[in-house]
Amino acid sequence: MYTFNPGPSQVYAEVRSYLTAAFDEGWLSAPHRGERFTGLVRQVIADLKAKLNIPQDYTIFFLNSATECWEVLAQSLTPTKSFHLYSGAFGEKWLEYAKALKPASTGQLFGVDELPNLGQIPQDADLVCITQNETSNATQLRDGFILNLYNKLGPNSLLAVDATSSLGGIQLKMIKADIWFGSVQKCFGLPAGLGLMILSPRAVARFRQINERAHYNSLVSQYEKMLNYQTTHTPNVLDIYLLSRVLQDRQPIKTVHQHLLDRATKLYDYFDNATQLTPLVTNPETRSTTVIGLQGPPALIDEVKRRAKEQGLQLGNGYGNWKPNSLRIANFPAIPDAAYEQLVQFFAREFA
Repeated sequence: MYTFNPGPSQVYAEVRSYLTAAFDEGWLSAPHRGERFTGLVRQVIADLKAKLNIPQDYTIFFLNSATECWEVLAQSLTPTKSFHLYSGAFGEKWLEYAKALKPASTGQLFGVDELPNLGQIPQDADLVCITQNETSNATQLRDGFILNLYNKLGPNSLLAVDATSSLGGIQLKMIKADIWFGSVQKCFGLPAGLGLMILSPRAVARFRQINERAHYNSLVSQYEKMLNYQTTHTPNVLDIYLLSRVLQDRQPIKTVHQHLLDRATKLYDYFDNATQLTPLVTNPETRSTTVIGLQGPPALIDEVKRRAKEQGLQLGNGYGNWKPNSLRIANFPAIPDAAYEQLVQFFAREFA
């Protein structure tokens, strides 16, 4: 069975042997304050920076999920309000979480085939927030847009990027934003339960100045622990170990990015012309590289998913407003090329 669900997604086949090694090496009961664990964290951070082209002066934190990152950012880096540009369910949920903690936060909705209007960015927002890859509707904001947005920020605003469905799969220009975060159950090909937050020196200076300490996961507290390669909480040691193994065995992000881009281009070319379903996003400039959305009548969507599952292909459901009339196909590094060849053959045989 190949699963194309966009999260939790298919894990690397090698995870099976990594799990056995973790058990045999005693990582499942390793103390998270001991030298062995801090050595692992030190190595994982070095590998993340090397393999993902993260600037050396950026700080990496381990959290429980990307969703927790929404909360932490509202607590520790938003004294007054944030501003959110969003096109889909996850960007909207981030706004709602922010408003629950900081009621003055606001947002701007834009369409799946559009780029946001940058003429209305408030200059007094503590954070300006975007979802770089919106999993719910298979859209993506590319480097050029992120650079333009960064250049239009107010003097005291930080740019925060939810990159959950692209971190580890797409080559992101980290220097063009202050905060990046995501989870490992997508492009890292690992089980869910570990989030990564990556902060620029400017963001670190800001949360240290704000000095919010009212929560166990406050960024100041996390920063003080991470100086010694530790976490404020008992972390997911197993997932951190698995991440270390994946990073050691994977190609650099430039190579991974090109592979996913080539594969996405072939899939979009095929679905644009050859099946009863059509891409959910019609504008090539806003289409996601890592999550491909297809749309059609609800009855046809159900039939496609049912027959695909019978052939050993589990397709992802639609999400939010797009749930009844769409499906999603993850284009993540852990899914082998053979799976996509089988998928195209299925559509050519059953729904051409």
